[in-house]
Parts: sequence; structure tokens; C-alpha cells
Amino acid sequence: MDFSPSEDQEAIRSAVRQLCAGFGDEYWREIDRKGEYPERFVRALSEAGWLAALIPSAYGGGGLGVSEAAVIIEEINRSGANAAAAHAQMYTMGTLLRHGSEEQKRRYLPPLAKGDLRLQAFGVTEPEAGSETTRIKTTAVKRGDRYVINGKKVFISRAQHSDLMLLLARTTPYDELDDKTRGLSVFLIDLKRAVKDGRIRIRPIDTMLNHHTTELFIEELEATAADLVGQEGMGFRQILDSWNVERILIASEAIGDGRWFVDRATRYATARVVFGKAIGENQGVQFPIAAAYARIEAASLVRDKAAWLFDRDKPCGAEANMAKLLASQASWDAANAAMDTYGGYGFAAEYDIERKFRETRLLVVAPISNNLVLAYLGHNVLGMPRSY
Repeated sequence: MDFSPSEDQEAIRSAVRQLCAGFGDEYWREIDRKGEYPERFVRALSEAGWLAALIPSAYGGGGLGVSEAAVIIEEINRSGANAAAAHAQMYTMGTLLRHGSEEQKRRYLPPLAKGDLRLQAFGVTEPEAGSETTRIKTTAVKRGDRYVINGKKVFISRAQHSDLMLLLARTTPYDELDDKTRGLSVFLIDLKRAVKDGRIRIRPIDTMLNHHTTELFIEELEATAADLVGQEGMGFRQILDSWNVERILIASEAIGDGRWFVDRATRYATARVVFGKAIGENQGVQFPIAAAYARIEAASLVRDKAAWLFDRDKPCGAEANMAKLLASQASWDAANAAMDTYGGYGFAAEYDIERKFRETRLLVVAPISNNLVLAYLGHNVLGMPRSY
């Protein structure tokens, strides 16, 4: 395996860096202060084609691999921006690309590639199920030639800024199933229309960071057979196709954040002079930054391997999950090293450390908690008993 960046990947990194340079610290500081959605930034990403990287060229997309998508996402966060504003536009494609009908692909992928439509909402998590996806209670009951959907979703990000939503709902009662991974189905929902018709109500959730997350209340929402993605009852396995990409891209965000923290902390530790010497001369300042750098580099290698495997249609569940685990931990270490390096100034908004500190902390617990990643590795990779 050769994980050396190709010339194309380096060109992608350079182009994304140049785009992000037009949205500096002041832009993100103001967006964060006002709690706004970075509309201008997301539009620029869309117009440049970066959010369509994984869409095949036959449908107007970039036709790139996950390895290239990882470069895009990493570079966004390394620039000081926050890819979470639009990252789902990439990884939700997995389910549609692998399981959507040709009619669905022809209808939705070209306008998604152009940026005329946004598919950024992923309706999976529920208050009473959390990350135990097979326990979700939102139902899609077939009535004639239609499905009628009722239920509640929580921690659904960017629902207010998405035209479409992939929605996971129960089409077979849980108690009637021998295989509990069955009985769930994926629907592609016209979210804007459902909200306008009063079938979906969106309630924003205030959080410690500017993440645009919401609760969804779904009442008598109708979907047709044309809205069903893939085979009825196989939705859980179908969304798994997007989860490995999600893990890889979230790892890339964390790696980008970690490199941002290391860069900022290194510069500050070198330039800041106290008692006649740079604070970076002190081992207590220098060594945590160096350790964080090493962890980021190690996590990057696991991320690269996971992306390499995915792009070659090889099993990568363990690597994708480990990449997310290691990258989020390494980024959090880097965040703390940067905060300690800056001292009191790290809490001042004008230095941006506290903003990125809040943003990268989320990646330890979302979109999946690291404890669940450890449970996955312990049971599915190491063969130990299922943990509870």
C-alpha cells in the first residue's frame, strides 16, 4: 500500500486551501457569534464542485474516490473552517449511489452535483433509540400504494438548510422480526415540501457550538414507492454503506482540526516570549504539542488505509472506525495542548482557539460515541463477548 499523496490529490488540497482563504478567521468568528449557517461558504464549495466529489461523472459529479474526499474535508478544517456545515452532502451519497434506482439517480444526482439541491439531512437517530439503530420507532405503514410515516428524530443536523432528507423508518414491527437488522427502510424525502405541508416540524436545539442540529416531529407524512431507496426492510444494511464513508470523513475533519491546533500552538509557542525566552523552550509547553502532532500523524495513516480499502471495494469497517476513534482523540489532545499553550488568551474569541476547541470536542461523541467504536472493535474485530 502506498499512501503517498498523488499529484491530483495535492492539486485538490491546494485548490481547497485557496478557496478557504477567502473565508478567514473573521468570517467564521462572526458566523459563530451570530449562530448563523455559513451559507456563502457552502455555496462556494458547491459551485466549485467539491461537495459533488463522490458523485459519478456520468451524473455531473467529480467521480472521485473517498481518498480525495478525505483530502477535501481535511483541508477545510485545517484552514480553520468547519466542514460539518456541509459534510453530509458527501457521505449520505453512499446509500443513494449504491441502492438508489436509476430513476432516482437521474432525477436527483445532477442537481445535487450542481448545487441546485442539497441532501444534507440524515434522519436516523431517535430519542429512545440513540445509537441502537435497530430499535428505532418511527414507522412507515403501507396504506394502499403509499407509506404513511409517523415518529420523532433527534440530533438531525442541517435540516433547516437541506432540500432533501434520507429518512430511516420501521416498515415491519420489531417484535415480528427474527433478524432484528431487518424491517427498516430508507426513504428519500422532499424535506422542504414536508415542512411546508406541516408533515414535518423542525425544532432547533441550542448547543455549545454552532452546529444547526434539530429535532424532527413527523406526522402523517406520505411517501410513495418511488421514494423508497433500495429494498423494503433492508434499510439498516443500506445505510451501512454510508457509515464507513462517514467515519473516514469525520476522521478527516478531526485530522484537519488537529493540524490546525498544532500549527497555531507551534507558532504561538515560538513567538511568545516570557521572562526573556520563548515559551516553547519549556518542555511542559513543547512536549504536549509534539505528542499531539505524533498522534495526528498516526491517525492520518489509519484514515488513509481505510480510504484506500474503501476505494478498492475491500472490507474497511474496522479501519474506518479506528480512524474515527484515533483521529478524534488526537484532535482533542491537540486542542488541549493549544489551549494550554495560549493560556488565558485561548479563551479569547479573537484567537479562535476556543471556537475550534468546541467544534472538535463534538467529534469524540458524534456522529457516534467513541465508546461505541470500542464496543464494535471489541466484539466484531477481537471476538470478545458483546459489552453492555
